[in-house]
Amino acid sequence: MATEIEHFRNLVSLSAADGVIEESERVALSKIAFDKGIPFDRMSVMLSKATEYQYLIPQNMIDREKQLIEMIQFAKVDGNFCKAELDLISTVAEKLGFSPEELNQFISGK
Repeated sequence: MATEIEHFRNLVSLSAADGVIEESERVALSKIAFDKGIPFDRMSVMLSKATEYQYLIPQNMIDREKQLIEMIQFAKVDGNFCKAELDLISTVAEKLGFSPEELNQFISGK
């Protein structure tokens, strides 16, 4: 469960990257939290502290790839893939050990 919480926290951090957590992002986060068994009150606290979070890096490559793909999908959920979200995802991809070319492949879905 700790890995799920860390990953969810990273999504919360991503949702706040552009300075605003859109309603569509809140709905998506609520669904993800429900699917992962994260209580609503815990999610609410995490949303209130979204701008304070540091990004946590998964320890294995499978989780890293999964997390990057989920971040990209989540960033696209509000219909805007803004520069702040792309910047955060690029930073995260680099920290996860992915090259810019690999990131572009993930973003394009290839």
